[in-house]
Amino acid sequence: MQSTEAQIRKWGRSAGVVIPKEILEKEGIRVNDKVEILIRKKSNPIKETFGTLKLKEPTEKILKEIDEDLWND
Repeated sequence: MQSTEAQIRKWGRSAGVVIPKEILEKEGIRVNDKVEILIRKKSNPIKETFGTLKLKEPTEKILKEIDEDLWND
């Protein structure tokens, strides 16, 4: 199962979603195949704009270092 972002586009009096060719090939999907689509509207504009924070060190280690620094002052 693949996940991708898509934009709804006007298609006559209806709307459609374009699936990238790479995903079609990877999943072995061809024109007229039936597929299941999970529809979920994006709802967190801040996360969408800035992404998620990726740390080089585990959160537990960072919190432990902060705690040690605060208690040593």
